[in-house]
Amino acid sequence: MRKVLLLGAGKIGRMIARFLVASNDYDLLVGDADSYCLQRLRTQTDVETVQIDAGDASELAAALRGRDAVISALSYVNNPTVAQAALEAGASYFDLTEDIKTTQRVKQIAKSARAGQIFMPQCGLAPGFVSIVAQQLTEAFELLDTVYMRVGALPQFPSNALMYNLTWSTDGLINEYCNMCEAIHDGHRMNVLPLEGIENFTLDGVRYEAFNTSGGLGTLCDTFENRVRELNYKTIRYQGHRELMTFLVNELRLCERREILKDILENAIPVTFQDVVVIFCTASGRRKGQLVQISDARKIYGHTLDGEAWSAIQITTASGVCAVLDLFCEGRLTGTGLVRQEQVGLNDFLNNRFGQHYRGSKIYSRFSGVSDTSGVGHEERTE
Repeated sequence: MRKVLLLGAGKIGRMIARFLVASNDYDLLVGDADSYCLQRLRTQTDVETVQIDAGDASELAAALRGRDAVISALSYVNNPTVAQAALEAGASYFDLTEDIKTTQRVKQIAKSARAGQIFMPQCGLAPGFVSIVAQQLTEAFELLDTVYMRVGALPQFPSNALMYNLTWSTDGLINEYCNMCEAIHDGHRMNVLPLEGIENFTLDGVRYEAFNTSGGLGTLCDTFENRVRELNYKTIRYQGHRELMTFLVNELRLCERREILKDILENAIPVTFQDVVVIFCTASGRRKGQLVQISDARKIYGHTLDGEAWSAIQITTASGVCAVLDLFCEGRLTGTGLVRQEQVGLNDFLNNRFGQHYRGSKIYSRFSGVSDTSGVGHEERTE
């Protein structure tokens, strides 16, 4: 039984704990600074907890003693400290961050890893699963041209002007809307502005918009640099959302006063557990002399597990990190130091007991492609 420390008992941490405890294969210790969150978790899940300040190196070292791995479900600001503590304890490290600078610091720490010790940041939905899908799509081509990734966690029943409800970390959301975004354009790696590059598309009869946000590409710019003409990531929202967020972030300059923006969002926009995660990835390139495009489209809905309602973003984020942890513990992810999401095989992920939540009864999925120059494709749907 692998011994794992989970840091963070919030919305995502509770879901991770539920998955790992239910598997009966992990000796789990959950740490958080908030005693109320820990007490709430204990009433729902039979798990050992410890109150801990993740900014205190000595407390982290004590909690990590004898642990094989640590999962950080904390705010991105804590992750470099946790990663350094994991390095010193000899524990492998997993996190959910979308913050680019944080990931760069974790990558530096990973260079000093011991044999067999891995550091795997960005293990959630986007970055995370979406990079695994994108990598799978690119393998169909002899010469790669474009890779486009579009992901959004949306309310099923939008009822305000923003057409949005809070579904996860507000700090992470603000980071996405305010920080510079990575992309590859015309073969050149560059930064692009958040909330720009707006486009509109329809999926299953629903009209969406998508625009640049920070962090969703994970390490794909490193992986595909000098191999692709266009690579970018955009967040999906219902139409009209981006215009209002641009007013708040840019025109009112709340990007410079993020605590005020956070206070506004958390006190005016309700949380919802009735959400849907929309994933739409497309790649194009040359195969057998023909320019071909293939796509992967999925919708995952919030639903009830063992009598408790969970949101789609909780399920997808938690199952993402639990799946790669499971694959590592099974010996299917090997090596030392940094492991990128795109190093995980899509079939390995989807066939995993946690990763299967991306293909379960509440998922609509479609993979369409050209199997040869005759234009024949295939489609799979589960509902």
